Amino acid sequence: MEKTCIDVLPLTMNSSEKQEVVCIFGTGDFGRSLGLKMLQCGYSIVFGSRNPQKNNLLPNGAEVLSYSEAAKKSDIIIIAIHREHYDFLTELTEVLNGKILVDISNNLKINQYPESNAEYLAQLVPGAHVVKAFNTISAWALQSGALDASRQAILKKENPFSTSSAWLSDSYVALGILGFFLFVLLGITSLPSVSNAVNWREFRFVQSKLGYLTLILCTAHTLVYGGKRFLSPSNLRWYLPAAYVLGLIIPCTVLVIKFVLIMPCVDNTLTRIRQGWERNSKH
Repeated sequence: MEKTCIDVLPLTMNSSEKQEVVCIFGTGDFGRSLGLKMLQCGYSIVFGSRNPQKNNLLPNGAEVLSYSEAAKKSDIIIIAIHREHYDFLTELTEVLNGKILVDISNNLKINQYPESNAEYLAQLVPGAHVVKAFNTISAWALQSGALDASRQAILKKENPFSTSSAWLSDSYVALGILGFFLFVLLGITSLPSVSNAVNWREFRFVQSKLGYLTLILCTAHTLVYGGKRFLSPSNLRWYLPAAYVLGLIIPCTVLVIKFVLIMPCVDNTLTRIRQGWERNSKH
């Protein structure tokens, strides 16, 4: 049977360092996928198989030997076979003595056996060091590479969390919620059934004081939304400002006029005029 190989692109390569050899017992889907990833990470892979001459779809660069020959080439052996086929390991007790056996198997049912697969493996090969790993990763996830959630990312030293952006985002939402709540309150008090139930002081307070507060909150909401984009040339398409900029002209004008009117020098004069004060005129 002709052997088919898969070319791999190393993720890391350092020719000055000697490659560490890792042995994998089993040439199934998981064994091939794990061997492919480890080859890409710079390891030298040796597969152990019961039929070394009848294996295909193996990664290019991997060696396939019998179980005993493959075990002699590495101190780390990954057992990528089912528990039902562990019996042959008893024949390799002397070869596996002192080596690290990595159990990656999972049972089909909970409490299927009285002991775990790792415990069973340790009983078969008492001289080896048995550890558990890779049992939460599927062969499909290893084969998918960059298509799954486990991918390599470029390390950036700058802090990805921007405190200023977080404050702007939270302020934008908070101002919008408060402004909308007060706007609804103003609408309710404008209903005839509600306005007739309150006295003129309460109605004036809601429509005047809360009205300006609502205008301030909604204007601040839009200002925070625009942020640094107000003066950005890239946002001035066809030399026309954005809609939220045009929408701020009237409320900002009203707030500026209101600020001028509440200044003491102006407010005191207006209050005297409302009370009937007249400027003395010369006849």
